[in-house]
Amino acid sequence: MDIEGYARRHINDPDLIEKLAERIMEFKDVDESYARKLAEAVVLEVRNAYSKTSFLLDYHRTGVTMGKFGVGSRGTGDFYVHSKIAEMCGEAVVSSRDLDDAGVVKVGDYYVSVAIDGIHSRLSEFPFIAGFHVTRAAMRDVLVMGSSPIALFSDIHIADDGDVSKIFDHLAGITAVSELTGVPLIAGSTLRIGGDMVIGERMTGAVGCVGVSRHITPRRDAREGDVIILTEGAGGGTVATTAIYYGMHEVVEETINLDFIFAARSIIESEAVKKVHAMSDVTNGGIRGDAEEISRASKTALYFDVGKIRRLINRRVLEMLEELEIDFMGVSIDSLMVICPEEHAEEILERIRSSGVEADVVGWVEKGSGAFSVDGDRIEPLRPKFRESAYTPVKKMVGEDKPEDFDEMRRRVDEAFEKALEKKRRVVERLKREIPPG
Repeated sequence: MDIEGYARRHINDPDLIEKLAERIMEFKDVDESYARKLAEAVVLEVRNAYSKTSFLLDYHRTGVTMGKFGVGSRGTGDFYVHSKIAEMCGEAVVSSRDLDDAGVVKVGDYYVSVAIDGIHSRLSEFPFIAGFHVTRAAMRDVLVMGSSPIALFSDIHIADDGDVSKIFDHLAGITAVSELTGVPLIAGSTLRIGGDMVIGERMTGAVGCVGVSRHITPRRDAREGDVIILTEGAGGGTVATTAIYYGMHEVVEETINLDFIFAARSIIESEAVKKVHAMSDVTNGGIRGDAEEISRASKTALYFDVGKIRRLINRRVLEMLEELEIDFMGVSIDSLMVICPEEHAEEILERIRSSGVEADVVGWVEKGSGAFSVDGDRIEPLRPKFRESAYTPVKKMVGEDKPEDFDEMRRRVDEAFEKALEKKRRVVERLKREIPPG
């Protein structure tokens, strides 16, 4: 619970201190005297911090919340916010503008790829699984750029009442991947969420990965005439979350593997990588989301054989998704996608299969735009939903449909973006004047 947020929202309530003390005692094993003193201190800080403002401290309010706009839900709203973030980023060989999850800069003769992934928000109480899957995700983003991972870094945040053991369990998940792949965890940070102002046990954080290569395979390089190869997928954090919150815990174990890393390395560590145009991981909103982004980045049209994709999903995972009526085309199945000229497809398939991972050609690339599913004679547009396929009971309740006022919300988000840019420009101009010459 965010007690600072609670106090800020109810700052004009004459009974705020008593109510806040009650909330504190619900979470913390403290007596009434201590809870009241803490409540008084919180209210004092809030009054001091928010009684006035300044250009630097204030930010433009849109009235559009993260949840309502779908940020973090791997759908239309989320992709839109990320497109605005990309506009604010600097130039690079590959940046967020290219709709890849890893960015790339060139240092001498080498490309350096960097990616960072946040832990799945619903895995807070399952630290090992959270650590394992977020580490694998960060490495995936570097691998699909054609780079060999060389280092990992982490950031762990646990709320005030969280057990210290969460740190070690989470790190055990991270370092399990690290040890098995030979990629060291070399730096990190461990902090409390909100310091003293957030009570409860919630954990969040991120893992980043750095990789190097002499050749890169960004999404934008997919070309007309290419074929699309997909590897077997058993899901990661999203599928594990589905299994946990539907009480199908036995499926979680299916997600604990390093197949993606082995498959990607089988290509990257051979001459075959030079024959690949683009690679991606099937994560952000599933194939629906990734295909749309690849199409936009490469200015091509992508076609996917639904039947072939279905056969490449881990049997137990597929059974769970179908039983729960979760669209496997719109959820993260954590498969490796390789886009290459047709004449090199068999060689690349052999490389992947030599690593012990199944793969097949599941589609092709044509001139045009957009993504399409092919099911027998039926060809239909393959578009991301407002949120990725609802994969927990709560997400099913929230739904996947675009809000009726989405266009108005988008206008307000654009306005907030421009206000943030204006603030940045003012600060940059002031500091430029203060930088000593030479």
